[in-house]
This record gives sequence, C-alpha cells and structure tokens, in this order.
Amino acid sequence: MTSHNDQPSPMTFTAAPALSGSVAVPGDKSISHRSLMLSALAVGESRVEGLLEGEDVLATAAAMRAMGADIRRNDDGIWHIHGVGVGGLLQPQEALDMGNSGTSTRLLMGLVASHGITATFVGDASLSKRPMARVTEPLSRVGASFTTSPGDRLPLTMTGACPAVPLDYTLPVASAQVKSAILLAGLNTPGITRVVEPIPTRDHSERMLKGFGADLEVEVQADGTRIITLKGEAELKPQNIVVPGDPSSAAFPMVAALLVPGSQVTIANVGLNATRAGLIDLLREMGGSIEIINAREVGGEPVGDLVVTASALNGVEPDPARAPSMIDEYPVAFVAAAFAHGRSIFRGLDELRVKESDRIATMATGLRAIGVTVEELEDGIIIEGSGGQPMPGGGPIATRLDHRIAMSFAVAGLVSRDGVTIDDMRPVATSFPTFTTLLQTLGAIA
Repeated sequence: MTSHNDQPSPMTFTAAPALSGSVAVPGDKSISHRSLMLSALAVGESRVEGLLEGEDVLATAAAMRAMGADIRRNDDGIWHIHGVGVGGLLQPQEALDMGNSGTSTRLLMGLVASHGITATFVGDASLSKRPMARVTEPLSRVGASFTTSPGDRLPLTMTGACPAVPLDYTLPVASAQVKSAILLAGLNTPGITRVVEPIPTRDHSERMLKGFGADLEVEVQADGTRIITLKGEAELKPQNIVVPGDPSSAAFPMVAALLVPGSQVTIANVGLNATRAGLIDLLREMGGSIEIINAREVGGEPVGDLVVTASALNGVEPDPARAPSMIDEYPVAFVAAAFAHGRSIFRGLDELRVKESDRIATMATGLRAIGVTVEELEDGIIIEGSGGQPMPGGGPIATRLDHRIAMSFAVAGLVSRDGVTIDDMRPVATSFPTFTTLLQTLGAIA
C-alpha cells in the first residue's frame, strides 16, 4: 500500500510530440471490486479475467481472503475465486488494511453489516481522513454497531448483526458507494431491502448482483428516480466475468490525445456504461473528436474502442446533474478546460471535497501553480482557458496522496512549456499501475 513506503517519488512530465498508437487501460476499478466481493459470496468457483491489479483492488482481494474466500491468480492473469456463500463470511483474525481504497472500505462495511462478525478497517493517511458517516449511519439502522475514530473516520471497528433488519432508505447524497453498501448488507438480510436513488449513480452493483442470480429489480419513475429492491438471503451462483477497461483511467490518455497537437490515439476495450460516460459527452461538447468503434456488450456491460484525435476545445458550463456520471473524471476535465478557448464553469461538485483529497482545492492550487487563472467556488471552479497555448508549467504540484490529481497534472505537463513536476507518483499504483508505461507507448515519454 502507498502508506508503507515513506519516500515520495517525484516525476516531471514535459512537452510531448504528437501521440499515436493503440493502448488498453487497466480493468474497471468499480467492476473489479464488485466481482471479487460477489464471487466470494457465491458457492462454487468464479473466474475473473481483466481484473484491475492495482493496490485498491488487491486490498479487496486480501480482505475477502481474510474472511474465508479462496482467491488465487493464475499465471495467465485469470483470477479464480471459491466463495463461502452468502452468510458464510468468517471472522477476520487481523485488521483489514484498505490502503487508499474508499470503495473497498464502504462496500465491505456493507457486507460485514449483516454477518455476525467483527472487523476492524484501517487505511493510509489519505483514506483515514475520509468521512464514513454516510455509510455507518444507514448500516447502523440494519443493526450493525460501530466504534470510529473522531469525525467518523478510520481506524474503525464494526460488528455486524445477524439477523440484520431490512432497510428502506432514500439516498441523501448521490453515492454509488452508499447504495452498494446497503444492497450488499441486504444480501444476507431476511426480507426486502429497498434503496431510493433520486439522482442516478453508476449501476455496476445492480447489474452484477442480477448477473450472480440475486432477486433484484429496478423501477425508474417518470422523474428519473430509481427504486431498487433486493430480496434478502440470496443464493449467488458463480460467474465467469470479463472486466472492461476503466473509463476513469481512459480519461487520461483521452484528454492527452485531445490536447497534444497532431495526436491520434485508439483506446481499446473501454467500458461505456451510461452512468460512467459523462466525460466523453463533455469533451465532445467542448469540440473534442472522440469516435466510438466496435461497440459491443461484454458481461452485461457496454464496451467499445475510442479513437481520439487532437482537437481545439471550447469552454463549457456543464449541467451539475451530470456530476455523478463523471465524478472521478473532473480533475482531468479541469485540465482540458485550462487549454480550451474561453471560460469554463463547473458547479454542483460538493462531492469532490470529500474524495481522496479535496479535489476542488487541490486542483485549483495546482492549476494556479502552472499558470492557469482559476476561481474556486464552494461547489465548483471557474477556469479561464489558454486558447490552446501551452501553460508555463511548474511545480512540484502537491497531489495530497491523490492518484487522479497526480495523473491529471501529468497530462498538463505534456502540453506545458517548461514541464510539470508531480510531488509523488506513488498513489497512481492504486488504480493505474501502468500509467507511465502507457504514456511511453504513445510516445509521450522518451
């Protein structure tokens, strides 16, 4: 985990020649986490191909092993998981080290909530600052009990309830993690668990739960509200899963190809789930040339190859309602806006304040450091674009142990005059261990 190596790893990214070639990004992080968890609750052997082997997902694998699942990776890269069955999780003997992964922590808390076991969750410095009340509050209602560090943060010890109480819950914030935690708790809870989602968020949990055989239904009302019902005490059946490429990781080579003059890049096998595709829509609205070819469906998820051609971008003021469909992509979208013609105004991004870092403040500070004119808003940011001119550059940029901040400023460095130095590239291993190798493949790094 990033917390176990105390030496920062700075790196400077400099102006790149035209990018070209075809690359694949690592497997989708959201789907990778869920495939391990649900496979570990199925009876029998599941196979997972294309799993993201970043530190966040490996933390999930280690936690499921600690609670009884047999999880192995073969030399061919295919993961084999023998599950314990819903209700079969065992008491972990040691604290579960979640590293930097908020997704692992919140979803696993949901799983534990309806099992009669006690688990302690610990994490790195960044994760230990992230609030957990949004999950502990609803999970307390199913009967789980929590002892948290001040501010409802990690380290945190919880004891699940068995039998748990089925929950009928309306999400107060748009959060796929909270929704998923409640649904996962519902798997081992008698009766019906119901989640009402006023603003739709990524739906990988619902798709995958149905794929594993859970009795789950989604009703979409006229105003877009989604009502998800899950029948508890489920019996999950093992599956063969192919994980598509992560659209959040594809965001970085996509924006780089749009910004570096003369570039054309193909990004293969990218997940195109509509609840995750907001950045593609935004960049197209800004004038970006992004073509989807070879569209197909893999394991219930839409997938395609992206052909991205360098384009002159224009400023934009996206609808705040789009936020959930690209919440993780805003940092690199801010970089795209910094090189656009005109002003961009982003609002409705309160959620970015409680990510791996305060992503609004961290991006605003970093953009100013490389020569961008920005104004920070309470729920967003205003960015004055350079009209396609390179930024001066600078640094070292303080990334606050945030992988997406580090990669966003790496992309900015490729279209800077004097280069951009990142203070620490170690956190990138949590989601995109092959990031610098991919940039080398495209010709960005000599």
